[in-house]
Amino acid sequence: MEHILYPGNPFPLGATWDGTGVNFSVYSESASAVELCLFNEKNPGEESLRVKMPERTGHVWHIYVKGAQPGQLYGFRVHGDYDPQNGHRFNPNKLLIDPNTKAIAGTIEWHDALFGYEIGHEQEDLSFSETNSAAFIPKCVVVDPHFDWEGDKPPNIPFHKTIIYEAHVKGLTQLHPDIPDAIRGTYAALAHPVTIAYLKDLGITAIELMPVHHFVSDRYLREKGLNNYWGYNTIGFFAPDVRYSSADGKSGQVSEFKEMVKALHRAGIEVILDVVYNHTAEGSHLGPTLCFRGIDNAAYYRLTDDRRYYMDYTGTGNTLNAMLPNVLRLIMDSLRYWILEMHVDGFRFDLASALARELHEVDRLGSFFDIIYQDPVISQVKLIAEPWDIGEGGYQVGNFPQGWSEWNGKYRDTIRDYWRGAESVIGEFAERFTGSSDLYKGDYRTPTASINFITAHDGFTLRDLVSYNEKHNQGNGEDNNDGESYNRSWNCSEEGETDNHLVKKLREKQRRNFLTTLFLSQGVPMLLAGDELGRTQQGNNNAYCQDNEISWIDWAAADKDLLEFTRKLIRLRKNHPVFCRRRWFQGQRIHGSGVEDIAWFQPDGSEMSDESWTNGFAKSLAVYLNGSGIHAIDDNGNRIVDETFYVIFNAHYGSIDFILPAEKYGTKWFKILDTASDMIDEDNRESYGHHERIAVKSRSVIVLKHPLK
Repeated sequence: MEHILYPGNPFPLGATWDGTGVNFSVYSESASAVELCLFNEKNPGEESLRVKMPERTGHVWHIYVKGAQPGQLYGFRVHGDYDPQNGHRFNPNKLLIDPNTKAIAGTIEWHDALFGYEIGHEQEDLSFSETNSAAFIPKCVVVDPHFDWEGDKPPNIPFHKTIIYEAHVKGLTQLHPDIPDAIRGTYAALAHPVTIAYLKDLGITAIELMPVHHFVSDRYLREKGLNNYWGYNTIGFFAPDVRYSSADGKSGQVSEFKEMVKALHRAGIEVILDVVYNHTAEGSHLGPTLCFRGIDNAAYYRLTDDRRYYMDYTGTGNTLNAMLPNVLRLIMDSLRYWILEMHVDGFRFDLASALARELHEVDRLGSFFDIIYQDPVISQVKLIAEPWDIGEGGYQVGNFPQGWSEWNGKYRDTIRDYWRGAESVIGEFAERFTGSSDLYKGDYRTPTASINFITAHDGFTLRDLVSYNEKHNQGNGEDNNDGESYNRSWNCSEEGETDNHLVKKLREKQRRNFLTTLFLSQGVPMLLAGDELGRTQQGNNNAYCQDNEISWIDWAAADKDLLEFTRKLIRLRKNHPVFCRRRWFQGQRIHGSGVEDIAWFQPDGSEMSDESWTNGFAKSLAVYLNGSGIHAIDDNGNRIVDETFYVIFNAHYGSIDFILPAEKYGTKWFKILDTASDMIDEDNRESYGHHERIAVKSRSVIVLKHPLK
């Protein structure tokens, strides 16, 4: 079809099909000219049309191509100064990805032509490459936005009832024997009835997907025969990655992703995306020219005083400049797109402190937060921060504003320390177990500000946490120098896999201890996919480049006993509002006499004193959770009451007898959970009276339940 060209409109940015043609627009402040390049599917390395975009409205260049259709492949070439020392890296020899494209066909084929300078030149990036990169870079795709959502509505699960499952699209489904081979590792596999039935049976309410924005697998990894598996290397903030699609065609990943969301919503499961807006895949000043760098380097990135170089708060070589209005608009447009067009229910922001930085300091009320707070769409979904970056002052746990939840790194560290037998942690353990009020009680935040986790994609799996003292990352090709060296792990006396029956039993118990603590803590629990199945990464605590069996869930080797224990734990939490309160406990921060909703006890049955909280050798304590002290009402206006629980923690290496508290706390207690015996049964009739003695085995948890009074 013959293309007729018109001036077009500056907004919306990107490529927009209106039924008769496509409007193309792109933001560039310092460009002298912008060219639109169209490609034919049969020969994607050669342009079928190159035309200068004739109109510029402010800093937005635009053109309308009548006759262009969905499926059209395209890219941009941008002219301007190549002056790295002043922050400009324009090079029209490089075909560029549209920052606002909704789909990207294929992946990068690494070649020197992708770099704006001549590789190997003595002046490095100060040199200028005249090689055309079009044959090696994936093309943008015009998409048809129409989709039948069939009345899809968000589940809108309250945060205090949320249970998050952190998963990787490919890793969760690649080895599942009951999923057809043709769709394993894809969005379609997540939407498959087998996957959804598993998630429903497990009891989680939200799946948090590791990055699905189109990303780049780094050149140095590809040359070592590895891949960027995790995906924290974004180049397309609107485009679902094509590698997770089973669909034919150039933009089938868009509709396949929507089908996945629709299927999960139908099952009552929310979809949260792990998003990476802090940096891009273009790396340092020696990285490739793929998109932002060539469109307008200084208008997208944070540059140092020597504008040849980038501020790097992310460890990737660059940082997007969220202080700039056009970058903020890019991020906000992306978030709104995923909410309104893709129907996702929330976001986890990678290295969110980098987005909060105004000048050099981290500003908890910076423009990024101001804009989200006032946005009527974005402010209404679940917003979760990874509250740190690698820069000075970047560790900001507890400092994000109202409306945000945070990955609670202090929760992870404290719970790990407690169960490996560290001294002087029971006070902080109690604080973390009760929602971390010391971090989140101010600014009208609630316990749901704390996203509690023991393990996540970054670090040991739960099985490895109790099996390895040291990281074993040799497979990453960096001589075991990558990854965290201080893991707060304990191998239970032997490193790695073992045939020692006693060690294996202790490790199994420790896994149950961690899971029990996680799901009975106030706040929002997050479970790493596969931990409930006993998944191992063979001691690799930085498996970002392991796109293989090290990272994929081995369903055939699943620990079915641990899976059943986890299911019952989740059910216990969901059945009892005393474990997922919307409000803080009353009285003093974590303890105090006369508090009606919570009390802490020593093994002798007496309440914890100030001295006992500071006893460096104490590793055992119990907490009384009064189901009549919740002080909240349900959606129908009825007062919420629950049964009362007495949870006993013993991280000591020996068994300890606990004496149950006085009659006023309860007269008849039923043991419903014991991690030492792998028992969890709410109908168990083994009972104990007040002041009665109960033996709690070494390194174990016992949960007692008292009927409603």
